[in-house]
Amino acid sequence: MLSLTTHKREWFSNIRADILSGIVVALALIPEAIGFSVIAGVDPKIGLFASFAIACVSAFVGGRPGMISAATAATAVLMVTLVKEHGLEYLFAATLLMGVIQICAGFLKLGRVMRFVSRSVITGFVNALAILIFMAQLPELIGVPGLTYTMIAAGLAIIYLFPYVTKAIPSPLVAILVLTGVAYWGGLDLRTVGDLGELPSGLPIFALPQVPLTFETLQIIFPYSIALAAVGLLESLLTAQIVDDMTDTPSSKSQECIGQGASNIASSLIGGMGGCAMIGQSVINVTSGGRGRLSTFVAGAFLLFLILVLDGLVRIIPMAALVAVMIMVSISTFSWRSILDLGRNPLSSSVVMLATVATVVGTHDLAKGVLVGVLLSGVFFAGKVAKLFHVRSALSADGLERTYHVDGQIFFASAESFTAAFDFADPIRKVTIDVTEAHLWDITAVGALDKIVLKYRRLGIEAAVIGVNDASAHMLDRFALHNKEHVSFSASGH
Repeated sequence: MLSLTTHKREWFSNIRADILSGIVVALALIPEAIGFSVIAGVDPKIGLFASFAIACVSAFVGGRPGMISAATAATAVLMVTLVKEHGLEYLFAATLLMGVIQICAGFLKLGRVMRFVSRSVITGFVNALAILIFMAQLPELIGVPGLTYTMIAAGLAIIYLFPYVTKAIPSPLVAILVLTGVAYWGGLDLRTVGDLGELPSGLPIFALPQVPLTFETLQIIFPYSIALAAVGLLESLLTAQIVDDMTDTPSSKSQECIGQGASNIASSLIGGMGGCAMIGQSVINVTSGGRGRLSTFVAGAFLLFLILVLDGLVRIIPMAALVAVMIMVSISTFSWRSILDLGRNPLSSSVVMLATVATVVGTHDLAKGVLVGVLLSGVFFAGKVAKLFHVRSALSADGLERTYHVDGQIFFASAESFTAAFDFADPIRKVTIDVTEAHLWDITAVGALDKIVLKYRRLGIEAAVIGVNDASAHMLDRFALHNKEHVSFSASGH
């Protein structure tokens, strides 16, 4: 539980800046929430209500003050098939289960697994997300009137040029307002947000998902919920780390998992889609002066005020304006530096990044891409550590005893090289294996040592192991087969 002092600091130590930054974020959230609803194939109100609920609830129970969570593209792309095949109620049920899984992850301290995600995997994750966002815009770019392309180009021009005039108002919002005004007063025949479905005309209503409470329902939603929970936590924890670095303050990753879960449960209960932390909006909040939980709460609450009071304006927004915003999000999300780094970074790092991108784009599943990247990172890391392994030997003056000095880590990736370093045809009477500067990590290493010692003994050559450190000795005591009385342990426990 937070102490009263901590509570006051996180809520009321930066009131003016938190309120202003929260308003800026709310303005910028409108086009993105609608755009992500389009990606998921649902009515705009689904994304808008979700952004309101997730932002407000995460302000109270999240682990990273000042971070913005709402409906996102990362989760939206995973919902498309579920919505098409089973409908909205199953989406709400999947979001509810997603929240439960995330809360469980928080209590199990799974936030700590972020330490196993390498920079290459993170870069691949971000790049793949950018590609998926752009691909989601293709239906609005193919087979449309030429006027649509003109409006999109104009929207992009406003988005990138308006910050040179002022940064007080988010340029995506300016682009939306300008293009909406041009389309409305010019009487342009363009596809609008109103064509996508009804916007909310009142406050969201609390309701449980209307799905059968059967095992069949669980079979349908569970795979989606697992994927949504994993992707949501991954992006949220990544964003939390970025905000930690920007503000030079720590955050509780496990509490953030719980906060994300509670936020998604709240979203599902008022007819919203699942979401997670938003890297772009969080950066906007921090750079606008937002630091506390109040900024996150204001962003969600003011968003609801905007969509209820200005709903008539939102309905006439041309889709071309939203496409321009989403293209901007795609461009800004993609790590263009990573392309230049392909030639400078180690080959293994580039392979991990490209494999992550290819898997995500090929499967439209960010979780699978990250899993592939993490596994490849582990394989390459094991290969690098295995190369640091060395064995050297010295023959005694009488030529009857050879001592092998082992340096490095003995585990599954280096076990074969370890075994190959010994000469079993050597005409000697005794072999001493000195592992003072080595460490045995797993049963593969123990098995390799067993193989060497037992083979020497079968050849009639005395074999002894010396310098075993405490941790390695524990492994040998439990799993080694060769006679323990021939093993000597170092007194220092190196």
